[in-house]
Amino acid sequence: MSDASRPVPASDLPHAIARACIALLFALALCWQLVWFPPERVPAWLAATLHAAPMLPALALSLSGRRSAMFWGGLGALFSFSHGVSEAWADPQVRPAALAEAALASALVVSASWNGLRQRFTRRRGV
Repeated sequence: MSDASRPVPASDLPHAIARACIALLFALALCWQLVWFPPERVPAWLAATLHAAPMLPALALSLSGRRSAMFWGGLGALFSFSHGVSEAWADPQVRPAALAEAALASALVVSASWNGLRQRFTRRRGV
């Protein structure tokens, strides 16, 4: 079987989801500022750079296959979640994109923490 057709092991599935969320949050930040809702007062490229910056270390680490990308992605997700919630609350026009950003950030935090949470709360047998 080739690597592409081989099923992802269950323990790697949360990390695959986290890597996808990192890429999607990065792409969402760029699309938000450059295409969908460009800012009026600052250059769009500056707003896009600042919006996407928290996901950049996680994206770079994810593309190189490093597991530390999950930590940095979770850290960047704190910004993305806060931004998404505040934008959803403040501007009805951007609410769908803002809620998508908050949902992706939440999914990233949960999937990046999944294996550790599973180990922490799984009952130990024989104890």
